[in-house]
Amino acid sequence: MASLSLLLGLLIFSFIITSILIIPFINVLYTLKFQRANQKTRDAFGKLTPIFDKFHQQKAGKPVGGGLLVIVVVSLLFAIIFPVIKYFGIEVTSLHANLQANVNVIFFTFLSFGILGLYDDIKKFFQFEKEGFFGLRMKHKLILQIILASIVSFMLYHNLGIDFVHVPFVSYSLKLGWLFVPFATFVIVAFANAVNITDGLDGLAAGNLMISLFGLWFLSASILDVPLSIFIALWLGSLISFLYFNVFPARMFMGDVGALAFGATLAVIGLLLGKVLALLVIGAVFVLEITSSFIQLSSKKFLKRKIFPAAPFHLTLQQKGWEEPKIVQRIWLVQVMLTIFGVWLAVI
Repeated sequence: MASLSLLLGLLIFSFIITSILIIPFINVLYTLKFQRANQKTRDAFGKLTPIFDKFHQQKAGKPVGGGLLVIVVVSLLFAIIFPVIKYFGIEVTSLHANLQANVNVIFFTFLSFGILGLYDDIKKFFQFEKEGFFGLRMKHKLILQIILASIVSFMLYHNLGIDFVHVPFVSYSLKLGWLFVPFATFVIVAFANAVNITDGLDGLAAGNLMISLFGLWFLSASILDVPLSIFIALWLGSLISFLYFNVFPARMFMGDVGALAFGATLAVIGLLLGKVLALLVIGAVFVLEITSSFIQLSSKKFLKRKIFPAAPFHLTLQQKGWEEPKIVQRIWLVQVMLTIFGVWLAVI
């Protein structure tokens, strides 16, 4: 198995590389004017969102797209490091027999959802939708997400033979058969959008993701899944460097390129480990955020009234007068306990 010293070393190495590149990368984003615009936003039904705009007005002009740097650094480092680790006496083991398929499904998710998110960022911040530049609407983006998630789910089911969900307390794995494909598709799409929705306060999504990944990193290392452990180590190192510049007051935002890629990949890691129920606990903050948004949108559409003062949930806290750093820090503490609880569920 990959030694603890190797994994920690890779995390540190990834952190250093990202830290060296991140200032020049921020400058490039400014040069390209890849920045959050000061414009009115709309919800999934095209309605204006004045509460969101009120709390995000001061974020206008900050560069967006930090997730792209993380994706590039992690992908390149993995491509360089993973093929040579066996020459250093590291036995490459995995939970799944098909080692290459294991790696393929991780990076297909990481890169494909990242490309989709990057397109969405480009469209929004360069306002190409006003010029008819491949003008995909929200429903079209959702369709693309479902297509990508379906491909990933089929890879998990067909190439890796995953068709089960671990049930805590009873040491039982629930076999889903071919139903695993639509189930996994739903989980991937839900988490991709959940992280995207959560990415509304400085450090909120990235911090919660970091804490979640530490829990999943522990699980992957405990079952001797070397490719997954190395991938998460590199991802964590790069993400921590990004988070340094993303905490309040943020100098850079993740963007859809990061949020969609990170959310979908988080879900895939849970599916690879067979720990979906534990993932729902570890990712409960993300689940709460997307659920509150869904309830609010549905209520406004069909009941013509709002259930919450604002949605997603972190906007409700802002509307009640909580300051942004207070919301983020307290949710981080909740995330720590959720991650510990989720890991406990996964190992019992």
